[in-house]
Amino acid sequence: MLQVPVYNEKGDAVGQEQIDEALLGGELNIPLLKQAVVMYQANRRQGSVAQKTRGEVEGSTRKIYRQKGTGRARMGTVRQPVRRGGGRAFPRKPRDFGKEMPRKMRRLARDQAVLAKIQSNDVAIVDGVRFEAPQTKRFAAMLRSCGTERGCVLATNGREELWYKSGRNIPRVEVMDVGELNAYAILSRPRLIFTREAFVRFRENLGAQRGAKG
Repeated sequence: MLQVPVYNEKGDAVGQEQIDEALLGGELNIPLLKQAVVMYQANRRQGSVAQKTRGEVEGSTRKIYRQKGTGRARMGTVRQPVRRGGGRAFPRKPRDFGKEMPRKMRRLARDQAVLAKIQSNDVAIVDGVRFEAPQTKRFAAMLRSCGTERGCVLATNGREELWYKSGRNIPRVEVMDVGELNAYAILSRPRLIFTREAFVRFRENLGAQRGAKG
């Protein structure tokens, strides 16, 4: 069983939560993690680059000067690729860089990303923290007390609007519902923080998926 430390708002250790390594896929599958990260990065690409061919740029199709008798190299229209402002010979056009992965592979990649963070001691759980209003200063102090200085993903149990608003202005901090966690979000930040309720829900969902699979 893997142990995940639990902290209160002041950073004091108040206990531990356990999770079965088998629920997270067992031994790390690095190629799967890479495939998942590449997929998420590819799906973020805009793909809207557009260059013009010689038929699409503006300009006359008339030959610049006659073929012979000038002593200069032969030359066609102002649109040809060798001239400044002319069309491209092999222009780049808008394209879709999107990639796909089966749902089971995406879930396994997410679980493996969590496993990697636990093995590197980069996962923590916060307990007993309640927000009555958005408080960025208090939110940042809580993260520092949990040893989070360089950014993190903080998973909450559902869409916690006050948590989201408290953390949205802090650099490299992303607050999301635990059900929206993915491998890229987890691996792109140094630390992964759960609220206690979110961690219990995450672990229960893993057990339910495991039971359905069995």
